[in-house]
Amino acid sequence: MVIRAKYENGVFKPLDAVTLKEGTLLEIQITPGDKMHPSIREFAYVGMWRKRDDIQNGTSYVDRIRDNPRN
Repeated sequence: MVIRAKYENGVFKPLDAVTLKEGTLLEIQITPGDKMHPSIREFAYVGMWRKRDDIQNGTSYVDRIRDNPRN
């Protein structure tokens, strides 16, 4: 979960609606405003095909399904 916030007067103020239970403890990782977009490595789907034998790499997999589309 990413919560954008602004730091003012010693308090982090969310910029969007937050759906957390009151009193929830958090660990905050500071990312400067010029790097607000997370690295692709932080997305859950990265590496999800790592153990598949039929997908050696993304390019060859896409080429194969493009050349042999399912009918």
